[in-house]
Amino acid sequence: MILSDVSVRRPVFAAVISLLLLIVGLMALRLLPLREYPDVSQAFVSVDVVYLGASAQVVERQITDVLEEQLAGIPGLEEMTSKSVDEQAEVNMEFSLETDVDEAANDVRTRLGRIRDDLPDGAEAPSIRTADSSAEEVMSLTLTSDRLSPLEMTDYVERYVVNRLSTVDGVSQVQLSGERRYAMRLWLDREALAARELTVEDVAQALNTQNVELPAGRLESASREFTLRTLSGFSEAQDFRELVIADGPEGNLVRLGEVARVELGAEDQRSLARSNGQVAVSLDITPQAQANPVAVSAEVRERLESIRATLPAGMQLAVTFDSADFIKASIHEVYIALGVSLAMVLLTIYGFLGTLRATLIPAVVVPISLLAATIAMAALNYSLNVLTLLALVLAIGLVVDDAIVVLENIYRRIEEGQSPLLAALDGSREIAFAVIATTLVLVAAFVPISYMGGEVGRLFAEFGLTVAAAVAFSALVALTLTPMMTSRLFKGRAKRTGFAHWVDSRFRRVALRYEAILRRVVAHPWRMLTLALLVLLAAGALFRVLPSAYTPPQDRGVIRAYMVGPQGATLAYTRRYLDQVEAVLAEYRAAGVVDHYLSRIPGSYDGNAVNTARLTITLVPWDERTRDAATIAADFRERLEALAGVEVSAYARSGLSSGSDDGAMEMILGGQDYQNLSREADGLMAYLESQPGFVDVETEYNERKPQMRIAIDRDRAADLGVSVAAVGRTLQTMMGGQSVTTFSRGGEEYDVIVQGREADRRTPTDLRNLYVRSDTSGELVPLASVVDLEETAGADTLSHYNQLRSVEVSAGLAPGFPLGRAIDIVDQYAERLPPTIQLNYDGAAGDFLDAGASLYITLGLALVIVYLVLAANFESFRQPLVIMTTVPLALTGGLIGLWFTSITINIFSQIGAILLVGLAAKNGVLIVEFINQLRDRGQAFHDAIVNAAGIRLRPVLMTSLSAAAGAVPLLLATGPGAEARRAVGVVVFFGVLFATFLTLFIVPAAYALLARNSQSPDHVARLIRREREREEGAA
Repeated sequence: MILSDVSVRRPVFAAVISLLLLIVGLMALRLLPLREYPDVSQAFVSVDVVYLGASAQVVERQITDVLEEQLAGIPGLEEMTSKSVDEQAEVNMEFSLETDVDEAANDVRTRLGRIRDDLPDGAEAPSIRTADSSAEEVMSLTLTSDRLSPLEMTDYVERYVVNRLSTVDGVSQVQLSGERRYAMRLWLDREALAARELTVEDVAQALNTQNVELPAGRLESASREFTLRTLSGFSEAQDFRELVIADGPEGNLVRLGEVARVELGAEDQRSLARSNGQVAVSLDITPQAQANPVAVSAEVRERLESIRATLPAGMQLAVTFDSADFIKASIHEVYIALGVSLAMVLLTIYGFLGTLRATLIPAVVVPISLLAATIAMAALNYSLNVLTLLALVLAIGLVVDDAIVVLENIYRRIEEGQSPLLAALDGSREIAFAVIATTLVLVAAFVPISYMGGEVGRLFAEFGLTVAAAVAFSALVALTLTPMMTSRLFKGRAKRTGFAHWVDSRFRRVALRYEAILRRVVAHPWRMLTLALLVLLAAGALFRVLPSAYTPPQDRGVIRAYMVGPQGATLAYTRRYLDQVEAVLAEYRAAGVVDHYLSRIPGSYDGNAVNTARLTITLVPWDERTRDAATIAADFRERLEALAGVEVSAYARSGLSSGSDDGAMEMILGGQDYQNLSREADGLMAYLESQPGFVDVETEYNERKPQMRIAIDRDRAADLGVSVAAVGRTLQTMMGGQSVTTFSRGGEEYDVIVQGREADRRTPTDLRNLYVRSDTSGELVPLASVVDLEETAGADTLSHYNQLRSVEVSAGLAPGFPLGRAIDIVDQYAERLPPTIQLNYDGAAGDFLDAGASLYITLGLALVIVYLVLAANFESFRQPLVIMTTVPLALTGGLIGLWFTSITINIFSQIGAILLVGLAAKNGVLIVEFINQLRDRGQAFHDAIVNAAGIRLRPVLMTSLSAAAGAVPLLLATGPGAEARRAVGVVVFFGVLFATFLTLFIVPAAYALLARNSQSPDHVARLIRREREREEGAA
């Protein structure tokens, strides 16, 4: 007894199964977190080593190379990059998706423990930082005030805002930009120090020994005890001015105020943030890897309400960027598509059956199947995201197929005069094999996806397994609830509406005409198969000319812009040009195009590259503008091309790419020699600039940054008793500033920073006139006696990629220029590179190449598994070939749709292609399975083909048109995230329609040619029955 028989005989049992799926599905739905995409974050571990006084070249040779050699063999390590700059080495390691970040950090610590003695003396102990690849801000806030200074705003936000936001569930980090932290600034006067025979180190030592607060024990009496504290810590500028640092040459006390200007100032003055042109402090909120960004945003906004209530007068705290806005809007659009898709599918069914009772059954079955799929999603720790919701939208056209096939077969029997109860029993039994076979085909099509590696594998796994779960549950519901409801809802032949009679009459004409054509096709099957072959050849040519990309460009409502000035440009220089860029943005804002813009100097968080600026431009909502973000970004770039003195690039922010710039492709040249790498990078840049489609071609390696090389004469220094460390500390303190101690203010600790006056650090002469103390004689020695200065130009950053010296070249792509074509152009140039130079891709280009091969392998594997599943179901290796002829036709239709709509081949359109494998095979199963049944009943070979195809015409058209109708809301998608939805919808819609039209002729023709000598799956079982009956008769 099969499942459908049980459901008809025990209707309460069938209803309970569906009710349980409904209840548990609703519970699972509440547990699913909301994200934009599945979690594809990778573990990142960074190692930093500080080596004061060392040049970038020394750091590379003595620090970076040693670290890389030891760290290269860590399990799970996929990519290692490094940067060597003056006095610091940074090694960044990216691990596989399966690697736990804590385990990776432990492995790194173990390896670093082995090389502690291999690092040079004077190098600080390595520090380790962990992060994940999704460590990008989910929100940006700005604090502005028309009454308070940046110093006061920074102090307030660090005391009362940062901690309250850091404790929000799911927040990993709150990072400030444009901050000016309080510090006690001691501006040393070089000449005043020399006149009093003092050095920089004398001042630092005095501060360290006198600015202290130490416990001094206890004072005990017979009945009381007192704790003693020595209060010698300073808190006011005047305290520091009065600090005695030494005895003068004439025995007088020398106070700090005599050799330095003491003031309460900013710890770092080399940064700036502006919100809509107003000086601000910005806060970037980074979520944890597994956090729900929408929930994080909601809780942060809730926390902001209480924070705003306590802000000082004149201070405003605003949200300037929130990724949750796009996520919520995009998810909302998918929900709308879900509802519209279901409505269109039900209208399609009503149009074929013409009765509300029959339409009611799929209306109940589909929601139950979709909710049941969330049970599997929750069990697999999936989330509600764009891809899983797209899977549910597309699954509507799939899950309804099972209900349609069962319903139509039962309904046909009722129309032929059979009672509803018997029709439900016999009809569902007759179609059960086809339902199970098609379900297994669809599930099999998505099995290989779960074994794909990398980011794309993780993305596709959630999509594919969600579809597979929905289809599997739909088969269960179709074989239990559908027969039961049909047997109860129908009391005989349903009353037909005028519209239904009109549809039936037209359909009968179409069916008769179809059968007449089909008889000629079956008689000469080679003609139709030749046509199919020509179609496939045309599809191959079309595939070669279609542009390809990693993802379609998405309008997320945000533009990123970067401004780069010449090497060595000052903060004042960069700020002057930023004023002009912001003036253009102010015009866009006045025109109602831009909602907000946030500008930051420097363009990164490291605080060094003050010749760079970064702008986050938030556009007005999608329904309030007529141009997309990419078009606005291109217009913005064009307006700023005439801005001499800086280079400005701007790209619409997209999604999924791991690149730093969403509109750029990144190329890394690796080799052994920077001189050759620089020459080849210049050649590559010149080549790309000559090619159409490339914009903003630049390199991070620049040998033209002004540098002052300081060579220490070690022999001369030893003769004079001067240590190299003393020279390095003096230069670091006077020229760059050094934190030597701290002071307390309002219950918080702040740095005390010693640095030379601005007037004493302008020319090389200022360097030569600094003094250090001899360790042997105690006399002052001018640096001019032990150092040689050389003004030169050189690279300030030395990069490595997987242990090779490297130079990165980046290029933006013009709107509409496909990434695949850009990679082909670069590959053509790469053939000219010498064998000692390697070319690698990073960012979106690297993701594109990583995804391409694995996707096509997965598609091929899906075809193989579907074929084997069909072979197992039909007990034949020929009949699955007949069914599989539909798959290339469906893929051809998808390619035609992409060409017609000018959409690239990308991971979203490839998702649709994999879905087509199962969809196309499903219709073939329906026809071939029924041909076998009719042949088993004794019909002639050609008659069985024609009659089976004619009887299955309506369910094939119903299921196909339902799947196409379900994709229409995606095909016509608008609003946030529409680009991705449209790519999937186009492939499914055109693929299904194209394949359906040809399947109705190709499958019968292929069956007539290939399957004449094949047998049905029940052939062996019938032979066994005959043999058994013969033996029993003989006995």
